[in-house]
Amino acid sequence: MTPPTAPTAPPTEPAAPLPKLADFLCFAIYSANLAYGRAYKSILDELGVTYTQWIAIVALWEQDDQTVSGLGEKLFLESNTLTPILKKLETLGYLQRRRDTADERQVRVSLTEAGRRLREKGAQRTLVKASGLAPEEFRMIQKTVSRLRDSLLAHAESGK
Repeated sequence: MTPPTAPTAPPTEPAAPLPKLADFLCFAIYSANLAYGRAYKSILDELGVTYTQWIAIVALWEQDDQTVSGLGEKLFLESNTLTPILKKLETLGYLQRRRDTADERQVRVSLTEAGRRLREKGAQRTLVKASGLAPEEFRMIQKTVSRLRDSLLAHAESGK
């Protein structure tokens, strides 16, 4: 009598290789953000501000006299992160903060003349050329990354 043979498992497909770090879009964006910080360093050092201070000035230049909460939404910053940035910019003389006369719970921020001059000085310094991209490619990537950000935020807010 021959012993029964064990059933054989059907052949399996080889497992797909796991993605490498360089395959992650999130890492590409994260590391590009770090590279931007390094590339902007000389510009921001010359202006005497940090990146987050700079984007606050740019946002106020686009729409002056806005609430701290509105500015925070625009910059994707929480109030506890934004407030120290605004205090520093106020100390440097680039903006002023004041209570809203219609609703004293709200704080409004606006650029001073020095803040407007700083924005004009910094506006001439861009990294389009340093990116190695043609201006059209640069704009396309900026729009694509913004759409990606908005989609991811919508997904996160939906709880799915």
